[in-house]
Amino acid sequence: MRISRLERLVLLEHVLGRPREWLIAHAGDPLEPALAERFEGLLARRRRGEPIAYLVGHREFFGLSLLVDSRVLIPRPETELLVEAAISWAPEAGAVLDLGTGSGAIAIAVAHARPDLAVSGSDISAGALALAEANAHRLLAHRPRSVHWLQASWWEGLPQTRWGVVVANPPYLASTDPHLKRGDLRFEPQVALSDGDDGLSAIRAVLRGFAQRADQGLIGAPGLLFVEHGATQAAEVRRMGKALGLEVRDTLRDLSGLPRVGCLAVPLLRG
Repeated sequence: MRISRLERLVLLEHVLGRPREWLIAHAGDPLEPALAERFEGLLARRRRGEPIAYLVGHREFFGLSLLVDSRVLIPRPETELLVEAAISWAPEAGAVLDLGTGSGAIAIAVAHARPDLAVSGSDISAGALALAEANAHRLLAHRPRSVHWLQASWWEGLPQTRWGVVVANPPYLASTDPHLKRGDLRFEPQVALSDGDDGLSAIRAVLRGFAQRADQGLIGAPGLLFVEHGATQAAEVRRMGKALGLEVRDTLRDLSGLPRVGCLAVPLLRG
């Protein structure tokens, strides 16, 4: 694959540890042999399609530089909608849960923006949780334990804690989706991209568990669930929510205007 000038600059920044302005000012300087070899190695990996974020080991998300590697999904700009929703709707000193936290991007961004909140992040992968905790230590250095990390498969294995706002970015690509065999997605953990089924089974588990916890009195005020989904899945997410007795509040759109996040709630009349 072709490597753009911008990608070359990003990789060179990474190899030399120098800002872009310095690179441009010293464009004619020769590279030391060891650095040149490392740079060429990264270029070769990029030509094979490896994501830039994995090559440099970090990705910016909600203004924070997160460590990322092949254990976790690379955070996308559209997922920032979940952070915005949580920090806007969580009450003062409220409790927020990030289901399927991966790199910890959402949980850490929420905790960084709202220090008053009790934030939890869960994931089935021990490797992902280790990376999330490392990110918390870097980005929340003054209070690295402000996010409580939990190993669980969606709701299964979580403690009987009451959360008022729940956010989730579950895998929502169907196993037959051709995008899984293209570009960066080929190198990202497939379990974080696809449910191995119709693209809705993980979303279904998130919604069902939220409704069950609400029935058990384990969803506190304001009782909101924000779940990211595919651009063509909004109607089905609303239908599933209604079938479970949840109230459909809204569908948030990403920067391209595509329906991206479903907002569901525990109805006020539910005990």
